[in-house]
Amino acid sequence: MRSLWGVADNAPFSFQVLPSRLYLLSGVFFGHDFEAARSQLEAFFMHKSSYEHMAACAGQFLDGNKPLSILDIGSYDVNGSYRPVFDRPGWQYRGVDLAAGPNVDLVLESPYRLPLASRSVDVVVSGQAFEHVPFFWLSWLEMVRVVKPGGHIFLIAPSRGPEHRYPEDCWRFYPDGFQALAAWGRVHALSIHTDWTPHHDADSALWGDTVGVFQVPEQSLWTRCRAGLICRLAQRLVPGC
Repeated sequence: MRSLWGVADNAPFSFQVLPSRLYLLSGVFFGHDFEAARSQLEAFFMHKSSYEHMAACAGQFLDGNKPLSILDIGSYDVNGSYRPVFDRPGWQYRGVDLAAGPNVDLVLESPYRLPLASRSVDVVVSGQAFEHVPFFWLSWLEMVRVVKPGGHIFLIAPSRGPEHRYPEDCWRFYPDGFQALAAWGRVHALSIHTDWTPHHDADSALWGDTVGVFQVPEQSLWTRCRAGLICRLAQRLVPGC
């Protein structure tokens, strides 16, 4: 089966690692103890600090009195989700992932294509996912495309941590990397910081995150056409797109 990261694997299972839980995306265990394996992996990848980062972003940059639409990319709930962070009157939270299941409102066919209208969402969030996406810069352009002018993107990705190949582990991110994403998507970086000091929680101490808050401005027709052309060319030329 094809995982969210666009890689067709012969491996019997694939996971998306997200904050303090694992999101099972696709695959079938052949002769494996599913529950035991999942419990072991969940215990190893508990990541409390990422929840705290997302809650802080929402608290600082979003108006709790304003109706908002929130899209969570990579939302399959095995051991918790970001949904409680955005559970407020007037806020509409939707989770998207490659597999149907808990906390998934919309099933994707590809991590590089969001079946949503351009400029239709107020906030896009994604945590602990980009390190597993081979061509994350293409996913980023799609995230930018669906956000309304003036809307926000909250992105959390590891700056350090053990290799966790579910099914692959491609990247780590520093502040300059997030600044490059802002330039690539022609968006404003409002806040970028990295966890250089280990978190006090023992399960989070192994991990460090880079956390970015971006705002999508009103973009010119040329900028939007450029992004669309890049994505369409990638769908034809890049494996897995």
